[in-house]
Amino acid sequence: MKRKISAVIFFMGLLILTACGNMEGENNGGDAEKSEPSNKWEEIQEAGEIVVGTSGTLYPASYYPEDSDKITGYDVEIVKEMAKRLDLDVSFEIMGIDSMLSSLDSGRIDLVANDIEVTDERKKNFAFSKPYKYSYATMIVREDDLSGIQTLEDLEGKIAGGGATTVFSQIAKHFGAEIKTYTNVTNDVYLRDVENGRTDLVMNDYYLQSLALEALPEIDVTLHPDLRFHPSEQALVMQKDAEVFREKINQVMKDMREDGTLKELSEQFFGGKDASTPPDKEIKEVEGLDL
Repeated sequence: MKRKISAVIFFMGLLILTACGNMEGENNGGDAEKSEPSNKWEEIQEAGEIVVGTSGTLYPASYYPEDSDKITGYDVEIVKEMAKRLDLDVSFEIMGIDSMLSSLDSGRIDLVANDIEVTDERKKNFAFSKPYKYSYATMIVREDDLSGIQTLEDLEGKIAGGGATTVFSQIAKHFGAEIKTYTNVTNDVYLRDVENGRTDLVMNDYYLQSLALEALPEIDVTLHPDLRFHPSEQALVMQKDAEVFREKINQVMKDMREDGTLKELSEQFFGGKDASTPPDKEIKEVEGLDL
């Protein structure tokens, strides 16, 4: 099904993304408790393809370019290359964030590729590949005065635009900010609200916020120059007991890292930035908050 994106839907994607950061494993026992080893890899080999759950609406991880019905994105192209190296076909099942882990658990899909953050809670129920993206949180603030924010503690009494249940809103609330939620609005609304003082900040992923600012340079907001926090790792997700499949994926991931493929794909989709390796800056951990 053809889908379109444009510069003004970045944050719609961002909010979908960060809902992933708050999405817990939906398995309440089930496959995660199996005592027998998984035959997932044998099933995939027999079928000749990997079935991958993804949103198709999350720029630049998984999306349909304007006037195209061919899905692409950082995560998507990583999976396509992996399947090629494993001599398998790949098919993408387009689904909402809330359906991905439950579809994985039920066996409808073999893999989830949608910028999913690795968390201890999810590790209880699902297996993760080695990370292919390393990132952290930052915030967009007013350009002239940084919205009066010098430290995370300065969020006390500020208004943060975002989704009600995202990781980033949890962090903002933890430091005393009020959350202003939106329904189905575009990028420029978020940024102009910060510019005009209706809100004070939008907190989110560094790489995606950088792309959003590049798309709307006429709005007088900026990334906070000093605040970098909540380091994160993103990886492919599979069933908890799919041990052989995970080993195969990790070996290909290792090869793609060593031959420069991950770096090349990252620079293609993240404006020349290499998100495939940990940032070379000090990133503050957020303490006292169970994410």
